[in-house]
Amino acid sequence: MTEFFTATLGLNLNLVWFVLVGVLFTGYAVLDGFDLGVGVLHLFIKDDGQRRLMLNTIGPVWDGNEVWLVTGGGALFAAFPNVYATVFSGFYLAFMLLLAALIFRAVAIEFRDQQPQAWWRRTWDFAFGLSSLVVALLLGVAIGNIARGIPLTVSDGGQIEYAGGFFNLLNPYALTVGALAVTLFALHGCLYALLKTDGELREKLRRWAKPLVMTVAVFYLIVNVLTGPLAAHMEYRFSPLFIVAIAIGLGVVMYGCIAMLRQRYFAAFLSSCATIVTLMALFGLGMFPNLVIMPGALPGALALDMYNAASSQRTLAIMLVITLIGMPLVLTYTVFIYRVFRGKVKLDGYSY
Repeated sequence: MTEFFTATLGLNLNLVWFVLVGVLFTGYAVLDGFDLGVGVLHLFIKDDGQRRLMLNTIGPVWDGNEVWLVTGGGALFAAFPNVYATVFSGFYLAFMLLLAALIFRAVAIEFRDQQPQAWWRRTWDFAFGLSSLVVALLLGVAIGNIARGIPLTVSDGGQIEYAGGFFNLLNPYALTVGALAVTLFALHGCLYALLKTDGELREKLRRWAKPLVMTVAVFYLIVNVLTGPLAAHMEYRFSPLFIVAIAIGLGVVMYGCIAMLRQRYFAAFLSSCATIVTLMALFGLGMFPNLVIMPGALPGALALDMYNAASSQRTLAIMLVITLIGMPLVLTYTVFIYRVFRGKVKLDGYSY
């Protein structure tokens, strides 16, 4: 099997899995990003009926969207186990907070309508909004730390390990990337909800969309400016690419602004999708071929890359076969669900 992929098809299995892991996490950011954004905006909506409408915009799809995170984590564990071990052990407390927030978010969605009391609904609404905010922030902080680089050391057994602590993760660059993630997901959720709602709620979302676009543009510029001095390995190797990516990203944001001014909300939503894909592609290209590297490291420094952190070629080949079978099923399911539940949200007896 390994010979078929490598010799017959000429595939570099390490490169294939580097790209596939990136695609899975990008799919999660695009799909669950608007779920998280709806949750963040949920904190600022006071009317119970409007909160129910917001929940029901994502009700049929939120759990399916999170499959991409589970799949991406599983792919990282199987394809690059050393990276999985280093990152998850180093970010242990942060990931436990992320897991707790994901659990509370799911529980809040299902529990809020189990009792009629107003305090019960408000409590779970707050839990849903706060946990969505925490998830978005922690995901952004995690990406910011990987992009900036994390302190590494070699253990007595020859394994590369994380050498910092929890508070090393709370650095200005990572927190700025976290703020970008929160605002970008909030915009993404706002645009998605605009496609699914009508009336007073839609008008409220329309007013929120414009300042959100400007906020995202500001954080986008700040992050790219900080990337040079604070994520030097990315700037050192791909400085022309960063300039092109910044231009493309700003072009996408400007297109989204124009689309919103013309009330073309589907085009604006596609623009926010493209912005997320652009940022993830920039992150992947900037890191390539590394997956984890030390801060400011130049080529040849201590790092985990797609070769020294990978599973065996046989494992990668078997996993690729499984992926070629499973991915079309996931994509088919995703397209089917969105097609079935297309159109505006209406409240009925089966709504949250």
